[in-house]
Amino acid sequence: MNTITKYISITTTLLSLLFLAGCAAQKEVEVAQKKAPPSWYVNPPQTTLTTLYAVGEGEDRDEAVKNALNMMASTLSVSISSQFDSKKVVREGLLNTHQSTVVSKTQSDVKKIRISSYEVVESYALGFRNHIVLIKSQKQKLFESLHSELEQKFALADSQIDSLSSSHVLNKLNGYKKIKDEIKDVPDTLVVMNVLDGSYSSKEHIHKIERIDSAYEKLLSSISVAIECDSDSKHLEAPIREGFSSKGVRISGGKGSTHFRLNVKSNAQKASSYGFTLARYAIEISVHDYKGAVVASNKLNIVGQSTQGYEVAKESVAVKLHDMIKKEGIGKITGLDL
Repeated sequence: MNTITKYISITTTLLSLLFLAGCAAQKEVEVAQKKAPPSWYVNPPQTTLTTLYAVGEGEDRDEAVKNALNMMASTLSVSISSQFDSKKVVREGLLNTHQSTVVSKTQSDVKKIRISSYEVVESYALGFRNHIVLIKSQKQKLFESLHSELEQKFALADSQIDSLSSSHVLNKLNGYKKIKDEIKDVPDTLVVMNVLDGSYSSKEHIHKIERIDSAYEKLLSSISVAIECDSDSKHLEAPIREGFSSKGVRISGGKGSTHFRLNVKSNAQKASSYGFTLARYAIEISVHDYKGAVVASNKLNIVGQSTQGYEVAKESVAVKLHDMIKKEGIGKITGLDL
């Protein structure tokens, strides 16, 4: 047998072995996929007055547990819906909207609640990249874990507030904004806790939220801004003024560490295109503190257009700036983190 013949023979043998191995692997997968799911998955235990149950499926155990936790959160939302009317949950002053609105919001946000107290009761490899689990959570333990997390969250908030006491007003404002963002899901947690334990009163935590909100609003209202515009920017003052007023910031000639001066300068260019008169504006915004230091700035490029002349095109720039402020907020437009 010559070399070429030997090479062909060996290659043919290898291809045959690879084909047979592939078939065997495929049969293995097919056999694994034919496993019947266990009874606890087909007919999982029902949630009781004391225990939550949920099943989940995923490519591996971790993913299956994650999906089961999402399913458990969905079960909680159903429980909230059925118990809300009789319990009058979280009505001590924080949420003044109609109850149905609160229920709807809570049901949509309840999946954000982190369920950290749970137990994997059953775990089973149903097939290739196919895992199923059954988990349970004792309602009282879940309540206690949520309560502990809230206490830690508010303790951290108190510590952050203490550290802001000697900070610049803008740093304080930014600090309070971060704290408010960290506790924004607390009302949903309080609703869940009340459903888990009907004897629980959320007044203490609600008052803590209200104190933080009140401190932020008081700080914001202490800030005043004087707006100075060059000749090309005079028509831009109105939307900027309205943006600050909507946030509760005073427009005045104040003084001291909570007073700021906002300068608006524009490079305006007239142009025309396809029968339209264009006003091309390169806008520079700078915010100065009471010492004259620049604490925030931003640059905007806005093009206004009109078939009725340049002055109307300039007004179109003001309208577009108004829309931008309404959509993005005066803080982002001016560079100030309000």
